[in-house]
Amino acid sequence: MLEQDLHVHTTFSTGDSAIVPNQKIEFIASVKHAKIIGISDHFDYLTGNKFDQYKAEVQKYGLILGTEVDGANWVDEAIQFPFEYYIYHCYDHPRDYRGIEVLLSTGKPVIIAHPQALDTNLNKIPLDCYIEINNRYVWRFNWREYYTPFVGKFRFILGSDAHQPNWLSHSVAEYVARELKVSNTLLF
Repeated sequence: MLEQDLHVHTTFSTGDSAIVPNQKIEFIASVKHAKIIGISDHFDYLTGNKFDQYKAEVQKYGLILGTEVDGANWVDEAIQFPFEYYIYHCYDHPRDYRGIEVLLSTGKPVIIAHPQALDTNLNKIPLDCYIEINNRYVWRFNWREYYTPFVGKFRFILGSDAHQPNWLSHSVAEYVARELKVSNTLLF
């Protein structure tokens, strides 16, 4: 069993074609793949009436309420909701780096999601952020070259970025963490 997985999606991410119908909050809670589980569905699918249902479902199963925010366009709205942490897409654009500052001002953890895939310049990321290494994207890039300069500078979080039950794992992320000699920071 994993210690923590905070990057898990469910059918609340309705517009995400990678989500399968049985990836429901109840199912994830019953699998118990981690001691600490956070649900972080895409914020742009949680607006309006959906948020209250999402929050109730996450809390019903004793999971941690998070969200994945896709860049600066969603930041101001996302901070109006009582999330416990943010998974953030920081594209290499000045607005997105400023969006991090807004999220950090809430006092809640900010996890920079799959930075390699988004061309995030980690030199521009505040040290208060956590850098994610997840199974879904890390293997697609030269992770050793990308992350090595930042070992010892940032705290890292391992995530599954699970959109399907068979993705509920950190096997590749754990391998990368061992190779880099970084540990999974536990937030909750």
